[in-house]
Amino acid sequence: MSIYFDNSATTKPLPEVARLVYETLSSEDGFGNPGSLHRLGVLAEKNLNESADKISKLLSCKKEELFFTSCGSESVNTAIMGYVHLNPRAGKKIISTKTEHKASLESLERLSKEGYEICYIPVMADGKPDLQALSDAIDENTALITFTHVNNETGAILPLEEIVAIRNKKNHNTRIHLDCVQSLGKLPISLSRMGVDMASFSGHKIHALKGFGLLYIKSGVRVQPLIIGGGQQRGMRSGTQSPYLASAFALALEKATENLKENLDRLTSLRDAFAKDLSELGAVILSPVDALPYVLNVSFPSFQSETMLHCLEEKEIYVSTVSACSSKTKAVSYVLLEMGIRREIAQNAVRFSFNRFNTEEEMHTVVAAIRNIYEKYKV
Repeated sequence: MSIYFDNSATTKPLPEVARLVYETLSSEDGFGNPGSLHRLGVLAEKNLNESADKISKLLSCKKEELFFTSCGSESVNTAIMGYVHLNPRAGKKIISTKTEHKASLESLERLSKEGYEICYIPVMADGKPDLQALSDAIDENTALITFTHVNNETGAILPLEEIVAIRNKKNHNTRIHLDCVQSLGKLPISLSRMGVDMASFSGHKIHALKGFGLLYIKSGVRVQPLIIGGGQQRGMRSGTQSPYLASAFALALEKATENLKENLDRLTSLRDAFAKDLSELGAVILSPVDALPYVLNVSFPSFQSETMLHCLEEKEIYVSTVSACSSKTKAVSYVLLEMGIRREIAQNAVRFSFNRFNTEEEMHTVVAAIRNIYEKYKV
């Protein structure tokens, strides 16, 4: 049986999700366009609204503050570029770090070419932004702060409360966008109480389906649409909506939040034991000690990351090196380099990313496989 430790890249849909989608699309009336006026359209719109109601309750926000997108990247693009484009008087400065997901970094690069000032503050050795640098950077010209809630390569958790407090002190009008793609379903998220103005999410990271994303825009915050045309979702995101993708996401989110703390505690225990076993083999743990336990970044001496990846793949163990959005470039992780990790260590880094269903037995099996790889190939 294979072992899948690449859940930061994508997750396997829940059986309940797959069954829900199959039953919906197999029915005689489950395929309607929610914009149509006939019975099938009305039924599709009803299903869509029910999903939105459920999601808004689970995320503690208003239904009208949620917009369905195609993926996390679209949500991120819309939030970052859409906000500054529609609010030119808010300022021309945007603050972020160079350890963000490519969806953020490339949005910022595009804005830089348009004349916006992009201020990248440094991150510390634990992957968290330098808060003093953030405080020094915020001024009356700062329109937006955009950060990642949980880093997809290291699991570093953003000190959000401190960041919101700094924003409130230095410039209360500065908006905060939070990329929650890796934190959803793993950390508590209450949008009405977090102090953020926009947040981005993805379905396929929480055992829902690819092709579905979510964007939260706080009431009163104005954002320019990225996709225009049919005027769906109050003109914020045009395009025919998919009731079955929305219902799959709602179901997956409901399941992910049912035992969130218990899952977090169990994964912390498993991750700690796994990290200890790998350290005893000579591996270097690169994730910070207080990282989200669903992600563990490890460097293996004598093995470049891609070599270890394929050695494990031969044993039907699936892991990754850098982010899936950067993996085809064969580049050393820019996230690790920004954290001050030496290139010779970073080039040997492998990311193990877990889901709430992974077991202690699987982790023991992976440790044994790595021990076997060292015995067979290490010079």
